[in-house]
Amino acid sequence: MNVRRIGVLTGGGDAPGLNPALKAIVYKARAYGIEVIGLYDGWHGLLNEGSDQTLWLEDHVVRRWDRDGGTYLGSSRTNPFRAPLPGNNEPRDRAAEVLANMERLQCR
Repeated sequence: MNVRRIGVLTGGGDAPGLNPALKAIVYKARAYGIEVIGLYDGWHGLLNEGSDQTLWLEDHVVRRWDRDGGTYLGSSRTNPFRAPLPGNNEPRDRAAEVLANMERLQCR
């Protein structure tokens, strides 16, 4: 398999080194000819109700991201293996949605 695009997200809680880490990922991926797509709001961003919110991460977009703590992509504490459906609080395994949306976005 020849990876050409990867998706990155920040899950869990906010942490000081996330933006610099995202910048490093983008710069290294570009060096290998790999596109990077940022997925907003952690794993929630790969569930159907959040999967349309993405950001193409290119060098000029992340150039100053190492100057700020936190994460410009946002995060969530969503666990895709135990995430309720909208309007229903019962936890469900929604990993199939995550995989389908990764396929739709053509990212690994």
